[in-house]
Amino acid sequence: MRLILFDVDGTLIDSKAIIHESMRLTFQRWGYGEPSCEATRALIGLTLDTAIASLLSREVDDEILAMVSDYKDIYLQLSQQPEMQSLPFGGITAMVDRLARRSDVMLGLATGKSRRGVQKMLQTPHFSGRFTVSRSADDCPSKPHPAMVLECCDEAGVSPANTLVIGDTSFDMEMATAARATGIGVAWGYHPTDRMLSAGACAVAHSSLALQKMVDDWLDGSSFDEAAEAAAFFQGVRAFQYA
Repeated sequence: MRLILFDVDGTLIDSKAIIHESMRLTFQRWGYGEPSCEATRALIGLTLDTAIASLLSREVDDEILAMVSDYKDIYLQLSQQPEMQSLPFGGITAMVDRLARRSDVMLGLATGKSRRGVQKMLQTPHFSGRFTVSRSADDCPSKPHPAMVLECCDEAGVSPANTLVIGDTSFDMEMATAARATGIGVAWGYHPTDRMLSAGACAVAHSSLALQKMVDDWLDGSSFDEAAEAAAFFQGVRAFQYA
């Protein structure tokens, strides 16, 4: 049995608009200067308390935790607006469906989203019934700590050596490396390719087709050489069409 763990924001779904707007309004409410889109984007994947503390260049404290609570409320309100919907990247739904049908694969989530956010996502038609295990920001320390991966492995009964982590940030790749799992990056998210490779990614996919090829090679026990060629072929093809 193999376990494949997906990050959510920037990997499965395009959520940059609602994340940045939620952060902007949170900082505005608390009287702080609004963070730039680039600053917010660079920290997506971390738990909210860690990300907000980093944006304010300080340690997590009671005020930070109160800001986290406000952020969650603002995010929930914004999520009701059609223009703020977070939808899957092109090709992702089909790939997840294909993997979920395999008898030798279990799927899971390792995400900096809240448990409430994960549960809401798992109720959508795109992802309902596909994932067996999940860990969120409410369950474990922030990435790149390996706890999310290790706890998912324990629950699934699969060793880290037989686990693949797919994400769009260096935090995901560092988490995979720390857990002794394999990491594959995706280039349509929030961190550049070179940063993910430096953080331990075995390869970086530039399209959902290239990602599927890499996953198939990993499942077959093949090297990433051919998958890397596929990634190079699809480089620059960003999967921003919604499934």
